[in-house]
Amino acid sequence: MTHVSTPRTFPHLLVDRLRTDPGQPLVTAYDDATGERTELSVTTYANWVSKTANLLTDELGLEAGDTVLLDLPSHWLVPVFLGAAWSAGLSVTRTEGRDHALVVCGPDTVHRHRDAPQVVACSLLPFAVRFADTLPSGVLDYGLLWPGQSDVFMGLTPPSPDTVAWLADGTARTQADLLEDATSRGYEPGVRLLTDVHPAQDDGVPAFLGPLLRGGSLVLLRNATDGSWPARQDDERATAVLRA
Repeated sequence: MTHVSTPRTFPHLLVDRLRTDPGQPLVTAYDDATGERTELSVTTYANWVSKTANLLTDELGLEAGDTVLLDLPSHWLVPVFLGAAWSAGLSVTRTEGRDHALVVCGPDTVHRHRDAPQVVACSLLPFAVRFADTLPSGVLDYGLLWPGQSDVFMGLTPPSPDTVAWLADGTARTQADLLEDATSRGYEPGVRLLTDVHPAQDDGVPAFLGPLLRGGSLVLLRNATDGSWPARQDDERATAVLRA
């Protein structure tokens, strides 16, 4: 039996998935408050990651080693920004006290970050379209920026296993640390994980990466009610459930 090693960087993981099952669902997201359902195949997810990584580096000038403060609610764009940051060798934090080169936020928290060096706001509307209203001065609209980005990302400094990827509670974790932690969670091959755990929280990072490592996929619920869980599990053929 051939031993398959755990990918040591996020780009390595994504390349593996693109090679083996490019058309399969990777991230499916529901918002029970709006009725929205969004599904990204491996290929579509990789395209969003490339466009967003190009935005972070070419458009906004972030460099490997910089930190992104990700202040978004649980949403399908969270895995996109995680993948983009890690592809570009950036670290991600949810801790506002951390030094950061960029804030990525949603419509409800724009006002908290007006004094940040750079702010990109996401409308969280379907298809990641632009805000309907004018944003405060200096705040950039993700919905206006992403369509013009290249579909191919060629980072000048590819991340290594030792590249810092996650900053929380005074600790720094590398890409290899995150992937090894996700592997240790013991997800079955091909798992389809139904969860309402935020993908950019400490427990949510392995819940996002674990299924990707095992050839599986993530079904992300937002504003879920107790009654919606059985239907979502049945409709999406989820094989594992993780509730916050």
